[in-house]
Amino acid sequence: MIPVTNNTAEQQFETELDGLKSYLTYRFYKGSIALMHTRVPEPLKGKGIASALATEAFAYARELKKPVMVYCPFVSGFIKKHPEYKKQLDPKYHH
Repeated sequence: MIPVTNNTAEQQFETELDGLKSYLTYRFYKGSIALMHTRVPEPLKGKGIASALATEAFAYARELKKPVMVYCPFVSGFIKKHPEYKKQLDPKYHH
């Protein structure tokens, strides 16, 4: 399991592995939580880090009872692979 922390000051979920930081940024917007951008350094790609960040972001949105808006291409792909998260998407937002 990849330990993910919510850095509320920076508005991002993050984890550090081998001295490299990976993160998924978010913003609160129009009553929703918008998932903006995921960054995983090249040497860490393919280890499930981005998926762990996205999973934590959806858990946080559920905890806050906020719908999710997706601007991040990785998260869009993550939802296609994990359709159970579709029910959390903001119905007013179409991407």
